[in-house]
Amino acid sequence: MKAIVCKEFGPPSSLVFEDVDVPELKQNQILVDVHSAGVNFPDTLIIQDKYQVKPPLPFSPGGEISGTISAMGESVKGWNIGDEVIGMIGHGGFREQVIASSMQIFKKPSNMDFTTASCFTLTYGTSHYALKDRAQLKEGEILLVLGAAGGVGISAIEIGKAIGAKVVAAASSDEKLEVCKEYGADEVINYGGYDLTDKDQIKQFRSDIAKASGEKGPDVIYDPVGGNFTEPALRSIAWGGRLLVIGFASGSIPKIPLNLYLIKGCSAVGVFWGQFTML
Repeated sequence: MKAIVCKEFGPPSSLVFEDVDVPELKQNQILVDVHSAGVNFPDTLIIQDKYQVKPPLPFSPGGEISGTISAMGESVKGWNIGDEVIGMIGHGGFREQVIASSMQIFKKPSNMDFTTASCFTLTYGTSHYALKDRAQLKEGEILLVLGAAGGVGISAIEIGKAIGAKVVAAASSDEKLEVCKEYGADEVINYGGYDLTDKDQIKQFRSDIAKASGEKGPDVIYDPVGGNFTEPALRSIAWGGRLLVIGFASGSIPKIPLNLYLIKGCSAVGVFWGQFTML
């Protein structure tokens, strides 16, 4: 079968497209013919050895897939050949066929196409876990979403609105913010032109947050960006607020003074949905 394979750590250009053997099916495993595979930020990290999960070389990236069951081990129950499924497999999805356990797949909704299904679970699962479980976002609260035009950002906007929150979307261009509005954002902030190492521009960014969210600031900050964006946003948070640490798409992990959490009476809450699903 055809597969995209990581043989050495590096950028996407270092990946190899080649023929590989179909893996041997164990009695408790399921073989899925892959119709579509989602591409997510963790896929770019795992091939550079920068992700929390570190599979041995060689391996195929691709953490989520959709497809149909083509074979099953003898001990597998509750599934049938031909069932349409969504899979969260961690890595290995960029292949024509993948091996999964019954714990890693669930039935694809009949009204969802394979392409949508393959890029649904990681983004919406992360945001649902973050907002409902970790932050316990409530109706009427204010949610600030950084990096709001990305996959997890869009899902956070939609889930925040479904909960009944006021959603402030922040992104780096007017074009991206138009997308955020289409998905339901109440207010938007364009931070694309800011140099957040400059004190005056940091003040302007904080002023934009206050204008969009009200003087008390956001109750919950959803932050998949990190870098220089986190601290100014945190300094704008409401008393008793929750900072959701989703990831670091900026490539930089911020170092935040602990006294900020004290004077704001707020919490920093880590969100690692992939690990949560394995508990």
